Amino acid sequence: MKFTSRTLTPYVSARHYFGSEQRRHREAAKLSLVQLAAIVNSSKSTLARIETAELMPPSDLPVRLDAAFGTGKHFYDLYQLAKREVHPDQYRRFMDLEAQAETIENYEPQVVPGCLQTEAYARVLFRSLGCWTDEQIEERVAARLSRRERQYSATPPYRWAIIDESVLRRPAGSEECMYEQLASLLEQVDTPYSKVQVVPFNAGLHTLMSGALTLLTLPNGSSVAYEEGIEAGHLYEVPEAVKKWRRQYEVLRAIALSPAESAKLIRKAMEDYQSCITPPM
Repeated sequence: MKFTSRTLTPYVSARHYFGSEQRRHREAAKLSLVQLAAIVNSSKSTLARIETAELMPPSDLPVRLDAAFGTGKHFYDLYQLAKREVHPDQYRRFMDLEAQAETIENYEPQVVPGCLQTEAYARVLFRSLGCWTDEQIEERVAARLSRRERQYSATPPYRWAIIDESVLRRPAGSEECMYEQLASLLEQVDTPYSKVQVVPFNAGLHTLMSGALTLLTLPNGSSVAYEEGIEAGHLYEVPEAVKKWRRQYEVLRAIALSPAESAKLIRKAMEDYQSCITPPM
């Protein structure tokens, strides 16, 4: 099939402008993507996605582009702007990347991670925000549940979730709702494709207490980080920034309870929501 170049939108963001400049110089030099890839030691698909702003350029690519095109520090300077800007539609991009990720690691300080939520629990959370109609809530619940489908597919991503003990203790909806949610969480504590750890209250303070964090490892081995606060989130794709968030996640993994100890704490919390025998591990 013949490759057809997509129309670019260079003035949407610095990332888009970087991609359009790469294409402009490549076409001026009469180079195909394959030929340029060989010169700058990259791949055709990577360069194609950079040109359409689907991918943040790797940190070492700008210097190699400047060398290839004889453009001084043109691409290096553009990269300094692009790596600092917020992606024009970063949450949508995060969702696209999550759908591709081979490994998903996240931390939630207040609620069960979205992809591990039951239908009833998700509905209670959306209703608590008080800003949507019943129809809008149901649309968001359906969208959230659709994110769980990959976990039960033939090729699920490897998922590692760390949650704060407050997630277990803060009621959301009825006792039955919380019991069902914790029972579902318990099933994911230690499987071939998922691990769950709980950070207990007695672990004290830590650097990730103020917000949620998700780390995605993509099929090409690269990683991105998505940090989410009360009203806004930020997607990090530059390797240096992702490395910082990964260090903090690894520290948190070290102070959290083991999956076996986490399962015990989840089972103990379940006793507060329904007076019956909790399911065995």
